[in-house]
Amino acid sequence: MVSRDSELQEFAIPDHQPQNKVVRFVAKLLSYIFHPLFVPVYMIWFLLSTQPYMFAQFSPADKAIALLRFFIIYSFFPLVTVLLAKGLGFLNSVFLKTQKERIIPYVASNVYYFWMCYVLRNQPEFPKEAIILSMAIFIASSGGLIANIYMKVSMHAMGMGILVAFVGMLALSQATNYTLFLSIALLIAGLVCTARLIVSDHTQSEIYTGLLIGVLSLVAAIGADRILP
Repeated sequence: MVSRDSELQEFAIPDHQPQNKVVRFVAKLLSYIFHPLFVPVYMIWFLLSTQPYMFAQFSPADKAIALLRFFIIYSFFPLVTVLLAKGLGFLNSVFLKTQKERIIPYVASNVYYFWMCYVLRNQPEFPKEAIILSMAIFIASSGGLIANIYMKVSMHAMGMGILVAFVGMLALSQATNYTLFLSIALLIAGLVCTARLIVSDHTQSEIYTGLLIGVLSLVAAIGADRILP
């Protein structure tokens, strides 16, 4: 198809397009609830809730501030960046429907994510699990930017890949029984990825690639945490 910039672009028809309005509504709702902007905040809240001993030095106010910091860096700043880019005419839509429109948000978000990772690594009161999470998000965003050259990889799927891998890491490293949490994480990932196939123009390969990038990013973050001083 021809874009608004008179450029020839490939347009992929999604594999699943059910006409049932209820199914599409639920799929859209899941896409909004588990948007990549919010998933990191959910994960740090989950860590604060299930592993309070990791944050033994934190008062209730400190925990609230930590949660707020994650929201500002991973939700507020990227959202404001997209809105500003849209207002300045760099984007046609805040939904980032093309690979070209995703370049600015990716680059800007990489700056925010790197800064968060750097700050957490220099604050010893934060547990290594939170540092690994921040590093995985930065690596995934960088991988998504590179993959964006070749395909419109699903950001939702990348978030789900990190979510499943993060809960899996906790299940393997903590004494707490994470069977239920891991099952829920896998269920959420399956529902969200299916929702993206239903209500977006992503192909299966873009979904699977996003999941793979998310999982590998957390694995790489674990390795980097062991190597870096």
